[in-house]
Amino acid sequence: MSGHLTLTGRRTLVVEGCDGVGKTTLATRLAQDHGFTFVHSPRTPDHLDLAGRYRELLDRPGLLVLDRCFLSELVYGPLLRGRSRITWAQAIDLAEAVVARDGAFLHLTAPPTVIQQRLHQRDGQSAELAEVTALVASYQRVFDALASYCPVETIDTTSTGLPPARQASPVPQQTPPRAH
Repeated sequence: MSGHLTLTGRRTLVVEGCDGVGKTTLATRLAQDHGFTFVHSPRTPDHLDLAGRYRELLDRPGLLVLDRCFLSELVYGPLLRGRSRITWAQAIDLAEAVVARDGAFLHLTAPPTVIQQRLHQRDGQSAELAEVTALVASYQRVFDALASYCPVETIDTTSTGLPPARQASPVPQQTPPRAH
């Protein structure tokens, strides 16, 4: 990773990208070093309201760093299950809720071959290169579309180092009321 993450004024950071790009590593470091509450978001069971689950998460007070979020469903759902359980309208509404919490999205990415190698090292197996390539391309499309609604910072995680995070001033703790 290169560059610096600017945390000034951010109360919510959503760390998103393919399996194996370093989401948990970065989210854990942000929690440990900067006081964010770490929220890991595994796949939500089909019988639960996905959008409602994330609305509840985003209603929590304080600093939040989400390790994966509703955007994963827009990527993995169509590719692995033939459909997404969340609509674009719901995703945009949730992205705007992130913005209302002084939030930003961190899109972690790397070349598909690097991701595949990491998954194999971590899990002893990995998806086929074509599947990883499709996931990387789908995440790029999702973030390209989302960028007009919310701040998105793309971070290439090809190198193993994590970018230093700068926080020039204290982050406000009060949650503003959400208008709808």
